[in-house]
Amino acid sequence: MTYVFALAALQGRDGAADLVDHGLAALSGPLPDAEYGGWHPVDPRGAQVDEKRAYDHAFVVLAAAAATVAGRPGAAELLTQALEVVDRHFWVPEDGLAVDVWDRGFTRCEPYRGANANMHLVEAYLTAATATGDRRYVERALGIAEKLVHGHARAFGWRMPEHYDAAWQVLPDYNRDRPDDPFRPFGATVGHWLEWSRLLLHLHLACAETSDAPPDWLLADARGLHDTAVAEGWTADGAEGFVYTVDFDGRPVVRTRMHWVVCEALAASATVTHVTGDPWTASLRDRWWDYARRHLVDRAAGGWHHELDPHNRPAATVWAGKPDVYHAYQALLVCLLPAAPSVPAAVLARG
Repeated sequence: MTYVFALAALQGRDGAADLVDHGLAALSGPLPDAEYGGWHPVDPRGAQVDEKRAYDHAFVVLAAAAATVAGRPGAAELLTQALEVVDRHFWVPEDGLAVDVWDRGFTRCEPYRGANANMHLVEAYLTAATATGDRRYVERALGIAEKLVHGHARAFGWRMPEHYDAAWQVLPDYNRDRPDDPFRPFGATVGHWLEWSRLLLHLHLACAETSDAPPDWLLADARGLHDTAVAEGWTADGAEGFVYTVDFDGRPVVRTRMHWVVCEALAASATVTHVTGDPWTASLRDRWWDYARRHLVDRAAGGWHHELDPHNRPAATVWAGKPDVYHAYQALLVCLLPAAPSVPAAVLARG
């Protein structure tokens, strides 16, 4: 939410800066672990969870970086702190990737490795590069993408593997008995193919700002992920909408429709259109928006329904309520703004 309000503040929306400052105060006050460092996750009742997750810390970097771009007091200091924590505890230079989960004291690291946290670290690093001008973060993001997308996703026919062991070997059967786990579902997550596609195009634009030409594979892999997600995710079971997950043969596993997947489809198709001028992806962007208007936008209570069943009726089997505005807000901004190395950079470019 601090990131979302930072984007709103960059747009000049009344009251947004105060909300950014509230988020920064929380991230600098009650949420850091004064004893061991890093940030505490909390459960829905507000109780501290005694573990430290790369996923959460990537979002602290993202929030602090966007708030720094927005010029909010204390944001640059928080960004420096967050980047140092990621460097000290999560980033593994020999792998060029981040580990996933530590215990509270950073003494025991779970052997599981995940693509999801590293994907969000790509987004965070690109925004940190916008905030600081430090190209090292673009290089790190590029390295993550090369290993996970150009390496693993390409090898699996663009069905991005999510789960790995400590040596970064793919675990294709991970959570087969818990296929709808909210953070570690079995199989391949269609929405992440779309999210990675957009991030590769941000990387392409970030690399283009330097003297070195962007690697050719960035555009090719972005299209591979995007087009496979459309082919295998949309109406995969005969009904309108994106299925949540597929197996590694492309067959639907969890047929629930998640709002964030449509949001990432909107953002990915819009970004492909911005970068390549492809009229087909422009028509897809319009199709996703038409679907969202008819099925996801809650005109009675406000916001977007977060989950629909396979018949496009509101459901709550994986996610309850409406806790997430990040995906919808960012997706609509991406549709409206010029393509850029990060979403805050796009807001700045619009002026």
